[in-house]
Amino acid sequence: MSISYKEILANPIYFLAFGFGSGFLPKAPGTFGTLAAMPLYLLLVSFPVWLYAVMLVIAFCLGILICGKTSDYLCTHDHCGIVWDEFVGYWITMFMAPVSWVWMFVGFFIFRILDIFKPWPIKKIDKHVKGGLGIMLDDVLAGIMGALCVQALVVLTS
Repeated sequence: MSISYKEILANPIYFLAFGFGSGFLPKAPGTFGTLAAMPLYLLLVSFPVWLYAVMLVIAFCLGILICGKTSDYLCTHDHCGIVWDEFVGYWITMFMAPVSWVWMFVGFFIFRILDIFKPWPIKKIDKHVKGGLGIMLDDVLAGIMGALCVQALVVLTS
């Protein structure tokens, strides 16, 4: 089943799941979803660390709901247009990273590589956990691995 742009705009759940419409792009929606997450990251880094962490938990829990409902509506697990999981994964990658355009793009590339190639255990989670939790969890793991990579690079370049 396909979903129209009009339906995405009309339904706040689909609109969020499709990353404010960024997931509707026909080529590389996950990459465009991650790019769309970057301006919101700039808002998140203005918060104290504890509030950023709370916002991550809220975004993850919200993602389970909205991605699951959108996936159910589309009658397919993890439709390529559902990119809220990329938003959250990117924000996790950037948690406590230095705030600069260079680090934002380093985090972007690391997260995208992990999300695309899905090294163990990401691939296992992606194949075996279904529903909204499954959609979110593989990107959360990619985000955690990405955050560890970014922090390692920060230490190595200091």
